[in-house]
Amino acid sequence: MFPDRNSFYTYSGLVAALSSYPGFATTGSATVQKQEAAAFLANVDHETGGLVYVTEIDQSGDYCASESYGCPAGTYAYYGRGPLQISWNFNYEAAGNALGVDLLDNPGLVATDAAVSWETALWYWNTQSGPGSMTAHNAMVNGAGFGQTIEAINGSVECNGGNTAEMQDRVNDYESFASILGVSPGSNLTC
Repeated sequence: MFPDRNSFYTYSGLVAALSSYPGFATTGSATVQKQEAAAFLANVDHETGGLVYVTEIDQSGDYCASESYGCPAGTYAYYGRGPLQISWNFNYEAAGNALGVDLLDNPGLVATDAAVSWETALWYWNTQSGPGSMTAHNAMVNGAGFGQTIEAINGSVECNGGNTAEMQDRVNDYESFASILGVSPGSNLTC
């Protein structure tokens, strides 16, 4: 599935992270379970260039939102990292709180600890709706479709006529992973 995978992204790191989210790819029918796995892998593939990039290529963005806790690691320290390229100080704060790890002060852990990296991706997938109206997990297990996973992850940029080429790349990845897993991709593939 990921022939050029960076060795940082270990299977053991993913398995360790999965224990924190037992509903992931185990909820619903066998079809729904495979569709969720394919959807997650497709978004991971898109975000990381096939599990090649651990950190965002362009790290010059200011992802420091005005929050009471600020950006103790530095204004430009909260760029994308990990399988879903978690970014913004508020996501590092919330993910760290959920995982029991201080990611606000040490966002680099997402790029140096494989289990933490996968945990942040699964945390976002299962608990955050981002610019969307539901989590990616809920989109897949409740029949809203793959398009809503895009909405949750990067909808403000790719959906509603935004960057349709990027959205289509995610859809193509999803159809490919669904085929590998032997499941129909279902409907509502775009956002």
